[in-house]
Amino acid sequence: MEIVPEEIQPKVGRILPQRFMEPKSISETLDAFTSIAVTKWSRPLGFFFQSIAGGAMVCFGVILAIATGAGIATPGIANLVSGLVFGFSFVAIMVSGASLITSDMAAGFVAMSRRKMTFSSYISFLLVGWIGNIVGAFIFIGIVAAGPGAYAKPIFLDRAHLIALSKVGPDAISVFCMAIICTWLLQTSFFLYVKARTDIGKMVVAWYGPLAFVAGMTEHCIANIGMIGLPLLMQSRYIALNSAALATPASKIKLLTWGFGHFGLLRNELIVWAGNWIGGTVFVAILFMMISLAYDKTRPV
Repeated sequence: MEIVPEEIQPKVGRILPQRFMEPKSISETLDAFTSIAVTKWSRPLGFFFQSIAGGAMVCFGVILAIATGAGIATPGIANLVSGLVFGFSFVAIMVSGASLITSDMAAGFVAMSRRKMTFSSYISFLLVGWIGNIVGAFIFIGIVAAGPGAYAKPIFLDRAHLIALSKVGPDAISVFCMAIICTWLLQTSFFLYVKARTDIGKMVVAWYGPLAFVAGMTEHCIANIGMIGLPLLMQSRYIALNSAALATPASKIKLLTWGFGHFGLLRNELIVWAGNWIGGTVFVAILFMMISLAYDKTRPV
């Protein structure tokens, strides 16, 4: 038997707890969801600024997706590349302490279901987070549109316009269903982020969410503000670039609008917001609450 020198014996017993590297249980993760929502809403002004930062960070991913996906002829490869670079945005949000409305939908609902937040507070919580995200997104894309640099070149203008049309073009049911899928993917990533105990684990699963929803061609209410809003702010440049084609009666070029028409940003935003709420709340928050309740409290899963 090896004899441990007396001077280092006190250090031998100092071992990290066995659970240090293990993910939290579902019950512990739901407790953390509650704490996140309650803490954010305890200081509404600070939460509003967190949401502004979060909205801008989502649009970091938007311009990276436009920049890296332009010129790639194969749609699947373009989606994959765009998703890979977009993943940074959610990592930045989670690690920096910024806030994203789709995560707040799920966390706030868990807090409300546990009577740590009232229904009216939950609605206010979502409105402040949503408005803050929109403000942050428009600040960022407004700066890009004001001085677009290389983004004013035809290849990037075309790429941005095509992405926007892919968001507003489908029928309402398709947009709604893809919005549900988006937050089912993204809030699963958020759940895993909170569940993980290590920094590396948290960053890996946070990256997965945007990668999945961008590469999977789904709809996110704040990402779409950037993906539709930026081409709208730069649409005069796009029209000038395609003026000859637009002048012909048989032109098939579709233009974006701000309103509630088929190619409108507001129409898309409202449909996507509703779908995002269902995807993140019903299929992640409620589903995991049901799993947790199905087990005895003495045996948390």
